[in-house]
Amino acid sequence: MSEQAGADRQRGAIASARDTVLVTGATGLVGAEVVARLAAAGRPVAAVLHSNSSIVRNDGTVLEAGTPVAGDIRARGFGMSERDTADLAERVGAIVHCAATTAFDARDSDYEELNVRGTVHAIALARQWDVPLVHVSTAYVCGRRGGVVTEDELDAGQSFGNGYEDSKFRAEQLVRAAGEQGLRWAIVRPGIVTGVADSGAIREYKNLYTVVKLMVEGKLRALPGRYDATLSLAPVDHVADVIAAAVLDFDSAHGRTFHALGRDTVSLREVSDVLAEYPSFEVATFVPEATFAEDDLDPVEREYYRRIGSLYTSYFQRRLIFDTAHADALLGKPSPPSGKDYLRLLLDYCLESGYLGVRLPSIEDVLASNDFGGGR
Repeated sequence: MSEQAGADRQRGAIASARDTVLVTGATGLVGAEVVARLAAAGRPVAAVLHSNSSIVRNDGTVLEAGTPVAGDIRARGFGMSERDTADLAERVGAIVHCAATTAFDARDSDYEELNVRGTVHAIALARQWDVPLVHVSTAYVCGRRGGVVTEDELDAGQSFGNGYEDSKFRAEQLVRAAGEQGLRWAIVRPGIVTGVADSGAIREYKNLYTVVKLMVEGKLRALPGRYDATLSLAPVDHVADVIAAAVLDFDSAHGRTFHALGRDTVSLREVSDVLAEYPSFEVATFVPEATFAEDDLDPVEREYYRRIGSLYTSYFQRRLIFDTAHADALLGKPSPPSGKDYLRLLLDYCLESGYLGVRLPSIEDVLASNDFGGGR
């Protein structure tokens, strides 16, 4: 037996005894579903928890699976105690790094500490323990470019719509660079995370949901955008399926990037057409960026736009198609549909749950009731 073959065999024997998966961001919308899938597959889970003590699934059930571990991704070694670190070093066979701020209006220091430095610490721990790292990024590391985006590409000289995209781009660069020094990695890039593929159900409404709410209530009546721009929606259950599959079949996932989103895009024209099907909804008008002027908005709408709407308008300018060949191959099936029928499903659930049935009286209430910086 060659020296390399012997080393690989020894690594395999160690990995078989270390079947626990360390998951960051386990309390987030996606992270909780990943924990549920790993537990269902018989993999023990250690969840790094910073503040929340419960892992709540998308359907509202509290997960008992997994061992909670106090930590903070902003600190080296995730800020875990020496005792926990020593224990996990003997049990962990893979790390899933879901934790991040997804806010579009976070401070630069937050992006640096959470999204970039957090990834540095995940890489360091994976290398220290010699285990694979499954890093959760975003499809929008493609930035403000347009056209078809393949799963293999990263740096195309793109500019970014916000600091979130830029921070996740830099985090991916770190993971790939570490791969050149021996890190075993896989990257999953979700699109715009939305409700379950077959029902539209979702446990928390934020980000794009907030913008849609303000649009259909007539609080955002005009936005800069192009009607041929496309949105790539990502059913939360599908995103979690891809991440879990990357862990459970890491031999297939190793060194690859996966777009975790639906197979269809929806254009702003299609979004407007679907919204118009609902008699109680107002339908916003998208106008060319060159002719849009904040000063033309009335004072209340202007405030909504400045504080919320403007955070998302770069997504109303891009015409993108994300290739999903790697993700489809990993799961052994096509990505789920995510076109107009799926959008109707999401809106129907929002109506049934009351999210789009209750008008928000003021912008202060919107800002107080929506967490723009929560877990993924």
